Amino acid sequence: MTYLKQMKHKFITLITLVVISVQVSATTVTKKVLMVVSGYGQQQGEERPGYEFDEFSKAYSVFKANGITVDIASPKGGEVQADKYDPSKPYNAKVLADQAIMVKLNNTIATSKVDAKAYDAVFVVGGKGAMFDLPKDKALQRLIADIYQQQGSVAAVCHGPAALVDVKLNDGSYLIANKKINGFTNKEENLFGKKWLSSFEFMLEDKLIERGAKFQSSEIMLSHVAVDDRLITGQNPTSTVGVATELVKSLGLIPVITKQGIEDKTMAVVAKFLAGDTSVVKLLTDEQDQYHISLVGMYGFYYLKTAETDKHFENALTLMTVAQKAINNPMLDMQIAKTQHKLGQENNAKNTLNQLLITKPDYKPALDMLKTL
Repeated sequence: MTYLKQMKHKFITLITLVVISVQVSATTVTKKVLMVVSGYGQQQGEERPGYEFDEFSKAYSVFKANGITVDIASPKGGEVQADKYDPSKPYNAKVLADQAIMVKLNNTIATSKVDAKAYDAVFVVGGKGAMFDLPKDKALQRLIADIYQQQGSVAAVCHGPAALVDVKLNDGSYLIANKKINGFTNKEENLFGKKWLSSFEFMLEDKLIERGAKFQSSEIMLSHVAVDDRLITGQNPTSTVGVATELVKSLGLIPVITKQGIEDKTMAVVAKFLAGDTSVVKLLTDEQDQYHISLVGMYGFYYLKTAETDKHFENALTLMTVAQKAINNPMLDMQIAKTQHKLGQENNAKNTLNQLLITKPDYKPALDMLKTL
């Protein structure tokens, strides 16, 4: 009887250890994401455009915060060149100080050497370089298709969706056909991508639509994340954190809430304003130290270039005016005066020009415009 009791005790102990072991294994299972960057760049985008380091660092930071393991691949492997970026920005400085990931970034895996079965998802970083080498990389196309067909997730941001345009599934259909998608828009390209535009083989928005995707977008440079089951895409750099966060969700994880960077925080407020929330104007005016106010003014400057209705012009004027003192630039002052004039605000236009002439009494554009009012 004693012997049976001893055996029973050992059996229970063994079962308990097995259960504990399974539980520990379940809680320590790490998701693995392959980040893909263009290898086309040379001389920080001066000779040939590369990938966007801002997008890489923001996305990687989200993955790291959520305990996700990251590897990095590029078409040819080895060292890759980012476009010019600001290493002092907090999110960039943090990643640059991360020795482990920088070793991987300086020695990327060639896409032809990657085993799709080792990854739960792929995230394609943007940058103009993505338009040149990623769409032509057959190994990358197979890799993306394999990850997707093994029930993995596929994500891309800004120009990153260029890697998806020729990806076909086993049934011969395009991965993106009949799926919600976005990427850098034609409007954004014409405003911010003129340097390399003539060298592109296609416009990203046009090609995505040509492949049967359901293209969607927001106003220029505002965050827009399109989610279609396990396909997640973002419109521009501002969308990076949103895309990475949605990718985390698609892996069955509850995303860790991370502090929003000042640029993304500012653009989120601009988005609220353009959506009709005029209360944020007071917020931006009263709490300028909490936002990137110069970015607000520059956004208004570029938004003006796309304006078609009086409401668009009014919105651009408001954003430029909020940042007028912070930027303190005669070119911005002139745009404000011209917009005021266009909207029939003659006295306001005169006041703007006269204020400009106090500090720059010989500024010819202001003197010439005053003569016409």
